[in-house]
Amino acid sequence: MRIAILGADGRMGRALVRAIVAAGPEAKLAAATERAGSPALGQDAGTVATGQPLGVAITAGVPATSAADVWIDFTVPAAAIPYAEAAVAANAALVVGTTGLGDEHRAALAVAAKKIPVVFSANYSVGINVMLKLIADAAQTLGPAYDLEIVETHHRLKRDAPSGTALRLAEALTEATGRNLATDAVYARHGEVGARTAKEIGMQTLRGGDVVGDHTVHFLGIGDRVEITHRASSRDTFAHGAVRAALWLAGRPAGLYDMRSVLGL
Repeated sequence: MRIAILGADGRMGRALVRAIVAAGPEAKLAAATERAGSPALGQDAGTVATGQPLGVAITAGVPATSAADVWIDFTVPAAAIPYAEAAVAANAALVVGTTGLGDEHRAALAVAAKKIPVVFSANYSVGINVMLKLIADAAQTLGPAYDLEIVETHHRLKRDAPSGTALRLAEALTEATGRNLATDAVYARHGEVGARTAKEIGMQTLRGGDVVGDHTVHFLGIGDRVEITHRASSRDTFAHGAVRAALWLAGRPAGLYDMRSVLGL
């Protein structure tokens, strides 16, 4: 599988290059791009990420048509729509892990997925996607007597809040319990807010240091509580999952997939 990395000089871009190398001969770095004016332009993507050249220079813009079978995009929301449109034009499959995407970005991915296979996930960690199943099962089994709260922690440079993963965890809980995220989510509490309602799903955000990503779902009952936690210690875990998704796309028809599809959950 020939893979192109968009934003190859970013923290995730470098991790993705390392993950391609670690994946062995079935994965090949075929193209690497960066924004215009990036100091990494012209450098070997392998040298930038691992110190060992791979013979792939970082170029500006998007990969050339037919340069790669699949593109992986972990860049910025502003680039999501033009990258999706360019992938369709190049007839390349697309793996998207950019955080902070809004409704308009998701709609553009859905449009692209009518012509090419697209994997979009809020989190590519295999562990997080197993957690999504665990919390849905727990919410259904524990029932409405347990209050649901989500706490997420990320590094000080993260711009969006709550994290896309926290929102996806909340969505999994609403799907399992028949609640509505738009009306039942509570993102902050301050002052005289009154007693907690039974249907609330609280989401609290912590930011600081270099935390890669911690997520805990609390099931708070009378007399006991259950906590399910995932902690990411390296961005490489997301990169390995994204490369796994890229390899899974081989031969897939056009459509919008997520990591649950990739993992068969």
